[in-house]
Amino acid sequence: MRTLKYFFAMTAFLILAGVLPQHGLSKTDNKGVYVIPIEGEIEKGLTSFLTRAIHEAETNHADLIIFDIDTPGGSVESASEIGKLIKGTAVKKTIAFVDSRALSAGSYISLNANEIYMVPNATMGASAIIDQKGNAAGKKAESYWRAAMKSAAEQNGRNPLYAVAMADESVDLPKYDAGKGELLTLTAQQAEEVKYSEGTVKNLDGLLKEVGFANAKVHHVDVSFAEKFARFLTNPIVVPILLTVASLGLVIELYSPGFGIPGTMGIVSLVLFFYGHLVAGLAGYESIVLFIIGIVLIVLEFFLPGAVAGILGIAAVLGSLFLASGNVKYMGISILIAITITIIGMVVMVKVFGKKMKLFKKIILSDSTNTESGYVSNVNRLELIGRIGLTKTPLRPSGTIMIDDERIDAVSEGGYIGKDVSVIVMKVEGSRIIVRETLQKESPASRDG
Repeated sequence: MRTLKYFFAMTAFLILAGVLPQHGLSKTDNKGVYVIPIEGEIEKGLTSFLTRAIHEAETNHADLIIFDIDTPGGSVESASEIGKLIKGTAVKKTIAFVDSRALSAGSYISLNANEIYMVPNATMGASAIIDQKGNAAGKKAESYWRAAMKSAAEQNGRNPLYAVAMADESVDLPKYDAGKGELLTLTAQQAEEVKYSEGTVKNLDGLLKEVGFANAKVHHVDVSFAEKFARFLTNPIVVPILLTVASLGLVIELYSPGFGIPGTMGIVSLVLFFYGHLVAGLAGYESIVLFIIGIVLIVLEFFLPGAVAGILGIAAVLGSLFLASGNVKYMGISILIAITITIIGMVVMVKVFGKKMKLFKKIILSDSTNTESGYVSNVNRLELIGRIGLTKTPLRPSGTIMIDDERIDAVSEGGYIGKDVSVIVMKVEGSRIIVRETLQKESPASRDG
């Protein structure tokens, strides 16, 4: 019960922490320019930040949004959502300011803005869609992405040929160093030449002057600490690590007395998982509620007969993880990685560190119930070997014999031995006493051994 209290306390903190970032809107009566950074990898956490930032600009009736872009690309799904955000904003004008690079998904995001400006050494393009292993995606995904790039270019009056060449290496544009087998990547000069850029400027101040907002009030929307932390926690590499630490810690805690460091690490990892997905806008409170229900059912399994509560609890926990992620395939892979590493980790720790670490001494039975330690499983009647007795029941091949008025269970060497027949003990194997028919009669000498 102490574990449950600890978990519920951490969950309450998670819920409160998830709510706090939502109050980050700063309202002002000053119209002007909002500068919103799009930096690093394109993923779900960035989508949540941009949703908040664009809403802030709309709430304050901004005249212009400048997306300050420097990204190597990332998730196509996230890029598509960001593209919809930019196209759907109520702000009259949007500009993609390529401050260094807008590659892969970054080029798609840039094409969704009304205008594009670049610094002299900036690049834009190389937008082929790849899978999680870094290989080219399937034909359906490639076809979708080419169509998306083409549509993004056309909606703002740009020649779609170059957008398609960024995503499809079969398009031949040798003039721009993009022959067959190579993806198109435009420099600032080339982008301006093909009208993918409205101009080349030295910096943000130069851009503001170029578009007529040199004297406007500029609002920089920064990523909050909670959002930065959420982006880190929802990173495709970090999620399997969190789930692995959680599962490994809770499994170790399950076999340890009391509640200690492994269980704490497991619960903290789960809290961080849900916190990151909650702040990033991927998870709702329904996933947390489902997770809590699952934990309660698993705990009840220890007190209720049958396995129904445990099975339902595990199903609820797994369901909450899938519900929080929003991507069934990705979460399935993450859970599989976590389970595999947990199993391997437990085997390694038990085999290698089992007798050295105090924690595993509590889990592993190291005592041996051998004869040297004083343990005896059966009385070994070796003193009966050679003794002669009389069968009290037929041996078929087992039955009962009498030796010195003691009834003893015995078994014949193989054949049938009738009742009241003289037998001799040939072997003793633990509790198994093996006899053979004999014509001898029990004598005092044999009785004495």
